[in-house]
Parts: sequence; C-alpha cells; structure tokens
Amino acid sequence: MSRSTGFPHQARIFDHLVDDAAVFPPGLAPTDVAVREHLDLRDGPYAAQLGPLLLPASAAAEVAILAGADPRTADRPLRVGLVARPGTPLEPLVDGVDRLNAARSVDVASIEMGWSEDWRRMLDLGVPVVVEVGLGAEQDAALDDIASAVDAEADVRAKFRTGQTPAWAWPDEAALGRFLDATVLRGLAFKLTGGLHHVVRGDYGGEPMHGLLNVVVATHEALDGAEAPDLADVLAGTDIEHLVRCITALDDEHIDRLRGSFTGFGCCGVLDPLTELEALGLLPERTTA
Repeated sequence: MSRSTGFPHQARIFDHLVDDAAVFPPGLAPTDVAVREHLDLRDGPYAAQLGPLLLPASAAAEVAILAGADPRTADRPLRVGLVARPGTPLEPLVDGVDRLNAARSVDVASIEMGWSEDWRRMLDLGVPVVVEVGLGAEQDAALDDIASAVDAEADVRAKFRTGQTPAWAWPDEAALGRFLDATVLRGLAFKLTGGLHHVVRGDYGGEPMHGLLNVVVATHEALDGAEAPDLADVLAGTDIEHLVRCITALDDEHIDRLRGSFTGFGCCGVLDPLTELEALGLLPERTTA
C-alpha cells in the first residue's frame, strides 16, 4: 500500500504519464522480457504512473502469443502502443491492429507513426493516432495537418523526439520550446519520446538531456501564454528546487489543463524518472503492507 507525501493532487500530474519503451534503443529489451516486466510494473508501486507498453508494429503477432500465455491478462488485457518509425511503411500498423483486435489478451491504446502524405489512412483503424513531427517548416506543415484532422474530430496527438538518435540530432531548448509553443497555439495534445530519463535538465554521461520537470513547467507556462524564447529559458533551467516549487503550486484546474496538453512520453527505462520524482516527494511514498 502507499501513503500520501503531502502533495496528493500534484502527484496526479504523473498519472499514466510514462509509456514503457523498453524494447526500443538504448534499452533493447527482448519482447518476452519487456512483456513480462511490464506486467510486473503495472501491479507494482509505480502502477499509477505507468502508460502502455510501446512495441514495433512488427511485434504484434509475437505479443499476442506472449500476452495470451500470461494468466495476468485473462481479466485485464495488456495495453500496448504500436509504433512505426518515421520513414517506415504503415502496412505493419494495419496488420498489427488487426491481429491484436482479435486477441482478447491485448488492447491497442494507440498507434504511432511519422508524418507523411498518407498518415491519415491510419484514422480508419479506429484507435488513437500519434504523429511524430520534425523541425522547421516541415513541423509547421505537419502540425497544421494534424490540427485540421483534430478539427474534424479525429483522435490525434503530435509527437516530438527529445532524445538523440543516429538520424536525429539532440533538439536543444530552443527547438523543444518552439515545438511546445507551436503545439499549444494550435490547441493540440502532444507526447514526447526519447531522453527524458531525469527530472531536471543536465548533462548525463556526457550527453545533454531535457528534464521532465522542465517540460511540465514549460507546458504550464505555454498554456499561460508564454512564447518560445521564454519556454526555452524554462527548459534550460537547472534549479531543481524552483521547478519543484512550480509543480507543487499547481492546483487541480491547472493540472487537468496541463495533462490535457502533455499526455505522455516514451522512456526505455520507466523507473529512471519515477524514482527521481519519488525522491523529491512528488509521488506517494511507498510503504510495505
């Protein structure tokens, strides 16, 4: 069981915020290990903060078998998000959704793909869609396209990569600030992926990483009308006590508004940010039964 830290309503900020991307780099967990450990996590002390298990669309058949063989999914299906990386074909998403819709042991929480000319055909699958966008003029075009779909009552979120990959340079505070500003101005919900392993901006292992609390505070400021340069300043901040004060000052109305915008982020090591949040008193303390 657990008890409150004294910040019970602020802890709601992190409810189901962290999607489990264990199979993706740099984690690269085998699918069977990722499924088993995710089912362990959803029954563990951080269950309230856990989002779905993210998987490549090509793993759908294997996941259906693995989930069906685990008795824990009999009454409570495994929630997954199927991912097609930007630039890859969309057909595996269609096949994956079809396969998993036929499996009682799995629920498809979302599908994710890069923005392309034909992404809208994924709306016909009847599950929430997440569209990853790039930078610059392409980002503006993608966000306008997503906003048009949302105006037509499609369930779509934008996605931005905050971590470095071989094909994607680390986006600095200015780049992330511009994304937050552009997304909020269009009234879009968004998720992030990659790199948010720590609660505060810093260099970790010699590499720059954005901080989760910086993103939360910057999103709140964007919703209050702050523009990209000011958001970049928030994202660059390293004063963890200031960030915690900003978080604990949020009331329920602002938390609901914030989470309506910032819906989640993928992390290959979900315990990394959660244990840091707990150490700061921003999650309920764990106690033994």
